[in-house]
Formats: sequence, C-alpha cells, structure tokens
Amino acid sequence: MTHWRPPAQIRFKAIGLHWRAGLLLAAEVRDDSGRIKGVRPLGGTVEFGETAEAALIREFREELGITVTPLGPPVFFENIFVHGGVPGHEVIAAFDVDLPSGAFVGQTRITFREHDGTECTARWFDPATLDHPCGPALYPTGLQAYLRSR
Repeated sequence: MTHWRPPAQIRFKAIGLHWRAGLLLAAEVRDDSGRIKGVRPLGGTVEFGETAEAALIREFREELGITVTPLGPPVFFENIFVHGGVPGHEVIAAFDVDLPSGAFVGQTRITFREHDGTECTARWFDPATLDHPCGPALYPTGLQAYLRSR
C-alpha cells in the first residue's frame, strides 16, 4: 500500500464549505494505519491556468458527480503542516457552496473516489466536536478559527 505524502512544493487548493443543519460536509483524513486523524472540506488542487472557483466546481463534479454553486468570494488560508513526518505547504481558497437541490438528501455518508482511485468517505460534522484531544482535527489549520469568527 502506498501512503500519500505532501510534495516539496507549495500547492494551491480550493475547498467548498457546505452546511446541512449546522453541520459541515467534510471528508475523512486517515493516517497510515487507517485511523481517522482529521476531516477536511471537499475540493482539490487548482491546476495551472484554472481559477480557484473553476477548480472547486471541477473537483466536486469529478468526486461527487454534482455541480456546486459558490456563494461568494473565497477566504484564503496558508496551511503549513506535517503529514507522515513530511512537511507540506498549501494556500487554500475556501468558498461557501450550495449543492444542487435534492443532492444527497437522506444520506449521512457519501463514498467517492479520488483521481488516483483511493476510496474516501465524506460526512457532515459538527465543527464544535472537531479539534479536541479526543476527536478528529479540522483541516486546514486556521479553518476552525475562521468558522468561529463568522
């Protein structure tokens, strides 16, 4: 099994913040042993020549097969982190988004595949239960503080 490690370069990513009854849609982030170490809103890398908004829409279409609607301009975060002992560096554009009417109604979990075939699970999380010693972290770093300030 191959384990993901951050590349030795700064990456530009776009993520979507979607809410259902006060809960945030986020994908599980697992450590090398398969344990959930955190959660992260869905999205992905902005490709060269692509806007952050276009990347966000593309990523949701590729991962979930839906077209999201951004609800305004993004908020930006710089995320310097360590995963699996390897440092990573990202600049993230976070957009509030709406899902299409009726998308995933009645579902508590969404299973999807990343572009490399990795199976992922997304669920709706109460942000108040994240970033505690006994619970999963909320990624990227700084997102929890931003959510509390809104």
